[in-house]
Amino acid sequence: MVLAVPSAAEVLVPETYLKKRKADEKAAAVAAEKRAAQRKAQKIQRQAIFKRAEQYVREYRSKEQDEIRLRRQAKSHGNLYVPAQPKLLFVIRIKGINDIHPKVQKILQLFRLLQINNGVFVRLNKATSQMLQIIEPYVTYGPPNLKTVRELIYKRGFAKVNGMRIPISDNALIQDNLGKYGVICVEDIIHEIYTLGTHFKEVNNFLWPFKLNNPSAKDSWRPRKFKHYVEGGDAGDREDYINKLVQAMN
Repeated sequence: MVLAVPSAAEVLVPETYLKKRKADEKAAAVAAEKRAAQRKAQKIQRQAIFKRAEQYVREYRSKEQDEIRLRRQAKSHGNLYVPAQPKLLFVIRIKGINDIHPKVQKILQLFRLLQINNGVFVRLNKATSQMLQIIEPYVTYGPPNLKTVRELIYKRGFAKVNGMRIPISDNALIQDNLGKYGVICVEDIIHEIYTLGTHFKEVNNFLWPFKLNNPSAKDSWRPRKFKHYVEGGDAGDREDYINKLVQAMN
């Protein structure tokens, strides 16, 4: 007995298979459309970030040129140019936990300086100035320049997200946590910190305290480390020399 083989047109495909194939095709189309929209949004965001970076560079250069112009103008009139008092400080803890007064310990906690070689940005005002005087034997500080701020954030920058220390490896992380403040990239963070922007507090709290190394051999701590800087030690205000120290610890 010979059995008849059904033709391709007569083969019956299960209805469940047809539904699944249709659903898969629809899901693939939706996913492709979503990827295309995401690529377009990323391209627009990259362009916006690039424009912001250019704007910040022009702003920084304009500020530098104004400083040079004012110095030259003062010199031409036989005067001395006195720059404005710094409003941004970078504070580094240099002393451990032994024999610390509770008030000092509390201020160090408020500044988030929980370990030796921890560093944080601090806005200088009357309150922070008074607190720095109390903890001066345990920290060293000074006004950071733009290079120092940029290198700290790029090389040592970590974000605090849900109490966890996460490396800043993607602008998406910044946008998810600071996008509501108009901060969407690393250059925005640098600008907010360096210029003490409107959302300095939120951006600074987003950054985990910087963990620095001990200074390199040629710039190591002085023998009388806990004396004031002007007395041959390392503690207290070292003004612009903070940038050299950070370079040695970064």
